[in-house]
Amino acid sequence: MMIGTVCTRRNISTFSCLCQRIKQTESEIVKMFEISRPKAKTEGFQRPPLRRGSVRILDERFIRILKIFKWGPDAEKALEVLQLKVDNELVREVLKIDMEISVKIQFFKWAGKRRNFEHDSTTYLALIRCLEEAGLTGEMWNMAQEMARSTCVITPADLSETVRILGRAKMVNKAISIFYLIKGRKCKPTATTYNSIIFMLMQEGQHEKVHELYSEMCNEGNCFPDTFTYSALISSYAKLGRDDSAIRFFDELKDNGLHPTAKIYTTLLAVYFKLGRVEMALALVNEMKKNACAPTVYTYTELIRGLGKAVRIEEAYSIFLSMLKEGCKPDVVLINNVINLLGRGGRIGDAYKLFNEMESLNCKPNVVTYNTIIKSLFESKAHVSEASSWFERMKENGVAPSSFTYSILIDGYCKRNRVEKALALLEEMDEKCFPPCPAAYCSLINSLGKAKRYEAANELFQELKESCGSSSSRVYAVMIKHFGKCGRLTEAVNLFNEMQKLGGSPDVYAYNALMSGLVRAGMLDEAFSMLLSMEENGCAPDLNSFNIILNGLAKTGDPQRPIEMFTKMKHSTIKPNAVSYNTILGCLSRAGMFEEASRLMKEMRANGFEYDLITYSSILEAVGHNDEDGYLVLGNLLNHLGLAIYTTLCRGLQCADKFEWQITAAFWLLFLLVLTSADMIRRHQDQSSSSSSLRLVKGYPAGGCCHNCCIWSRIFLIIQAAKICALCSA
Repeated sequence: MMIGTVCTRRNISTFSCLCQRIKQTESEIVKMFEISRPKAKTEGFQRPPLRRGSVRILDERFIRILKIFKWGPDAEKALEVLQLKVDNELVREVLKIDMEISVKIQFFKWAGKRRNFEHDSTTYLALIRCLEEAGLTGEMWNMAQEMARSTCVITPADLSETVRILGRAKMVNKAISIFYLIKGRKCKPTATTYNSIIFMLMQEGQHEKVHELYSEMCNEGNCFPDTFTYSALISSYAKLGRDDSAIRFFDELKDNGLHPTAKIYTTLLAVYFKLGRVEMALALVNEMKKNACAPTVYTYTELIRGLGKAVRIEEAYSIFLSMLKEGCKPDVVLINNVINLLGRGGRIGDAYKLFNEMESLNCKPNVVTYNTIIKSLFESKAHVSEASSWFERMKENGVAPSSFTYSILIDGYCKRNRVEKALALLEEMDEKCFPPCPAAYCSLINSLGKAKRYEAANELFQELKESCGSSSSRVYAVMIKHFGKCGRLTEAVNLFNEMQKLGGSPDVYAYNALMSGLVRAGMLDEAFSMLLSMEENGCAPDLNSFNIILNGLAKTGDPQRPIEMFTKMKHSTIKPNAVSYNTILGCLSRAGMFEEASRLMKEMRANGFEYDLITYSSILEAVGHNDEDGYLVLGNLLNHLGLAIYTTLCRGLQCADKFEWQITAAFWLLFLLVLTSADMIRRHQDQSSSSSSLRLVKGYPAGGCCHNCCIWSRIFLIIQAAKICALCSA
């Protein structure tokens, strides 16, 4: 027979006697937490052993009481029973215990109220460190103020640490306030103290205040800047763009008998490269080695990056190889820079080789490494499939593509007219929850605009605005440009106004885009007014701004106004470039002013601008707008400039990327060469006019052999031009 058990619930007793606390003496409370020890080890135990002379080990029973009862009457009684004297040493030891910060604060305040006891700077700093660790910045600031106002002695080292702690908590202004409060009452700062403030200011990007502290430091009379001070000054001035001051302080450092560190040399190296003083930068590296200051990996990174920007690829790569031989181990940042300069120099094979050697150099390729190679492939006109394969390889090796990776690929695909692939990548970005990338959208919108798919471009633009709430100034500029090109000027103006309403300041690209649309629509006065309003709104026009207006004036057919503007440009801070010269050259040629055009071409060459296809096209286009006399005038112009022009044009045509330029200019060149060569042969056969051949080809002396050479040179050029025409037609 099974007897069933009956489960009953026990009621909590409500008897008052059971709810009252058991009466215990202080000794009994302490004994509750006594740790059992083997007898052999506890015999003769009188008091906790000393460590480091006078520093006590806290009784573990007291620590247990603090952790369980927190700070209160029981803990106070335990302290008395254990006969622990309250002094600064005890306070520091208690604050080291791993327990709640509130208990530490209560104990600290209780100790401060004890008779014959005052906190010193060590106990204040001990609590401030605990508060920093707990993230209680408000309490930390209050405690720092209390310490500054107390009567305790504060050493320069204590002041330095207080400043560093407040600086780490991003309380820069409060740290400076404490610095001056303590300095004015009880402490003379040392160079180390000033350096703590300077370092904090640099961390927060407040470089302007660094020089103020340096001046104050020098005025102290007993406090002199050291190497760290100069390092901070040079770095701050370099970041502020005050390069001359950075160089001056570097010289002052050496004049004061101090030795520059590798960091100082590296900072100054970057300054020299920024100023374009490449030889001085190289001399600085030699000085560094001469002074037994070994270049670090950061020094080599700056050196190789600077030489890469100066397009001294071979020299930079040679220095990298020498660095490896010297035993300096590169990091991934340095290798990324080397791969970048090799890619820009068209040395993709060497870039691949270095990538494959990264494992042996203990450098793991990161997302920047892959981005650099993919970008280099697009820039070197490599096949699109190569860039795509590196993208897949990147993912296979466990390196997650970044937003910038997608941006590089989208831009590269767009430039190769692979818009559909670019759109697919944009969709992939969205699927992977990447935030919308304005650079990627900008590339796609521009490509769709070039393909005259304006609605698709506008749809993407609206999508970007909906996703981000707004768009970047550059994307607005691209959309305004394409609206202007397709004649939708009202929408372009509306977009420009929308930018201003949303609080964004249109940049020079947005202004130029709208001005270009206005010029295209024949609204020159409005475009010129916008040029003036740019300066009023604090946006400085660039050379392209003036060239847009110059181009609009040139298309009116009246050469006077564009020539006046061109002359003003030559005497202003913004000097004309090759585009400006070509614009005026086309204007003069269309007006039949070939002598003026000839002088302008000479001036163009004298100012260091090479003739390009647009230069010659300006001449060739003018022929179509003149009668037969125009051909003769043009022939005289080209003959006056010399046979070298024909050679230059043939070479230029062979290197041209644009098909329409090739075929148009090549056919015109062929026609002109045949026309002028036939005239030359006729003149040469005419004995009476043999001397006139001097006027036809400048620089060739009279004589049958030379005349024949000129004729054969022209025949050779005719063949070259014909080949170009045949290739273009095919």
